[in-house]
Amino acid sequence: MKVLIVGGGGREHAIALAIARSPGVEKLYCAPGNAGTAALGENVPIGATDLDKMVAFAKEQKIDFVVVAPDDPLALGMVDRLEEAGIPAFGPTAAAAAIEGSKVFAKDLMKRYHIPTAGYEVFADPRQALDYIRAQGKYPVVIKADGLALGKGVIIAGSEEEAREGLRSIMEDKIFGASGNRVVIEEFLTGPEVSVLAFTDGKTLVPMVSSMDHKRALDGDRGPNTGGMGTVAPNRYYTPEVAKACMETIFLPTVEAMNREGRTFKGCLYFGLMLTPEGPKVIEYNCRFGDPETQVVLPLLESDLLGIMQAVRDGRLSEVPVRFSDGAAACVVLASGGYPGSYEKGKAITGLDEDFGEDVFIYHAGTAIKDGETVTSGGRVLGVTARGKDLAQALARAYEAAGKIDFAGKQYRTDIGRK
Repeated sequence: MKVLIVGGGGREHAIALAIARSPGVEKLYCAPGNAGTAALGENVPIGATDLDKMVAFAKEQKIDFVVVAPDDPLALGMVDRLEEAGIPAFGPTAAAAAIEGSKVFAKDLMKRYHIPTAGYEVFADPRQALDYIRAQGKYPVVIKADGLALGKGVIIAGSEEEAREGLRSIMEDKIFGASGNRVVIEEFLTGPEVSVLAFTDGKTLVPMVSSMDHKRALDGDRGPNTGGMGTVAPNRYYTPEVAKACMETIFLPTVEAMNREGRTFKGCLYFGLMLTPEGPKVIEYNCRFGDPETQVVLPLLESDLLGIMQAVRDGRLSEVPVRFSDGAAACVVLASGGYPGSYEKGKAITGLDEDFGEDVFIYHAGTAIKDGETVTSGGRVLGVTARGKDLAQALARAYEAAGKIDFAGKQYRTDIGRK
């Protein structure tokens, strides 16, 4: 089989590594890929959101299966376009991807179908939004841009002044573009956070091993929100009792709600959850594998990823095994100095040729090859992941490996998994 993976981050490298192990994969392409995926197959210089060129390439190369990994091309309808061209693809249609593409749609869906989530209101006028926040008088308050914003479209305001600044940046300065035309103002929930990725073909839903993301840039959950500075799996707060409650009140009701809306979801459905004193509630949905959650979930997957993806696309997920190992995994993200603000690129990376052992995975995210050398090309540069018999062993291995890799300006959190 010829397989094409759309995207170029750490998530795509993790997916590529898992699919490369699948029997029957003759050739692997990644578009645009990174320095890590280049070692597994052929990188193709096509932007992830260039639907016309991506579909044309898939047709020219007679690609047998495409995995559309990032949110942007999914929301733009890349799966729709590929399927129309007769090319089987993994991922939701544009209509189903709205569950992430519009936070307003997602919140309204949960309200209609009684899926537990934070209380909220929607605003298109920043002054009305601020008046509402002022009238509520409860801080912190959560402000979310409606559309996609590279995982950074959420501001937690601790005061009226911070709320005013957040609304100005999203709705007036348009730091996230048209995604900030509307905002969702949400109550602030408290409790442990849990990420659960799930395979679903619109009929069957199979949760993957749970995980915990670390969004803040600095130790102690301080600093600005990022795309994720590290993850651990499984999440110890996600007990069998919590899992059962989530399946009954959130997971299956969401799949059924999308079916009833005429937006059947087939792909990876991500549930961002808060375990509140009143029970599990949805913080957010994603229409794809999370990043960097994928980097700890897939190393624990024992089943054939490509086979599962094909079954999801064909509507026969109930027929294939989905098994995970009993151990743990931890990922430490090595980021460029200054991330998530401005940062420099092109810094040479050393230590990648170390023998890290079979339980360590160096996932490339923001990397490129320049003059035969691997250099930094993004904010999150590498996801250093390790497996272990338990979380303590996985973390020790991940941090040991992270210490052997270096580049100018390297920054990372030293407390991943501590809580």
